[in-house]
Amino acid sequence: MISPSLLLLAGALLLGSSPNDHRHDQQAPLLKRFAYQEPHMGTEFRLVLYAKTEREADDAASAAFARVTELNALLSDYELESDISQLNRAAGGPPRKVSADLFAVVQRSNDFARLSDGAFDISAAPLIREWRRARTRHRLPDPRRLQEAQRLVGCAKIQLDQVRRAIRLPMEGMRLDVGGIAKGYTGDEVLKVLREKGITKAMIDAGGDIVVGDPPPGRPGWTIALQEVPGEPSESIVCHNLAIATSGDTSRFVELEGKRYSHIIDPRTGHALTSRLQVTVIAPSGTEADALASAVSVLGEEEGLALIDEREGVSCRIVNVSGQKSSESRSKWSKRLPITPNYRKKGEK
Repeated sequence: MISPSLLLLAGALLLGSSPNDHRHDQQAPLLKRFAYQEPHMGTEFRLVLYAKTEREADDAASAAFARVTELNALLSDYELESDISQLNRAAGGPPRKVSADLFAVVQRSNDFARLSDGAFDISAAPLIREWRRARTRHRLPDPRRLQEAQRLVGCAKIQLDQVRRAIRLPMEGMRLDVGGIAKGYTGDEVLKVLREKGITKAMIDAGGDIVVGDPPPGRPGWTIALQEVPGEPSESIVCHNLAIATSGDTSRFVELEGKRYSHIIDPRTGHALTSRLQVTVIAPSGTEADALASAVSVLGEEEGLALIDEREGVSCRIVNVSGQKSSESRSKWSKRLPITPNYRKKGEK
């Protein structure tokens, strides 16, 4: 998910020494920090990595951004000739052979759709289109159009042929939108590319979807600051070899007829969310973190946290900003990582 609510801090928070810290200190003089940034997938992709030479770093970064470009050309429904756009145009027809990446993303997406009882569903693209039109026209969607779009939604309708690596969308008008998982998947793939180039100490920030590898030299991990509301960082985490994704409507929403509607759609009802939750998920991979952050946003606090409780190695933090005062709920959050407040709340000494 695109979100401004994850921010990489310039320095890492040191949490005491360990035998590994001495090993990292010995490597520190050999590795230098390099940072790169390019626009991709409608957002800014930022890489921070450690390498021995500038040439080594430049080569790894070039390969990483080339992979991002490749995936965007396959997964973006804004690109008319992308793999997914061609698949969408073939809806109602015979199966279409697709790239290994698109097949993998659709297959994983269907897994998360079943896991979340449809709260995460990439076949909700017809509904998303109607709500995009509503935002442009500044009026609520036509109920009849929403009902027709709803008829096309459901991951069970998507037919996968693993032998031929083909996908069939059996109903004309069906469309897939993998925006809720693509950046997480891309972050995972970029980290693979960097590791193939010998770069293991790296951070990928895809507009707020963050994937981190091994810690920077001499440090226990990458320090990430989390935000409850825009401009008010409340705490940070120190982590390595995992992913973080945040889903919410702090900047992407519309007010129609006096009511605030999120850009996030509930595939089960066809309606845009009106609750104001900011969900942060920590998971072993960017793919999982991205999809689960979207799913929890739709499920809400009680069902969302119950889903996270069932996932091994996954933590979640939900901030509810619907009322005048924000509230928090968490699942396995304090057990997962060191959590460090960045400032004292009002009234604390």
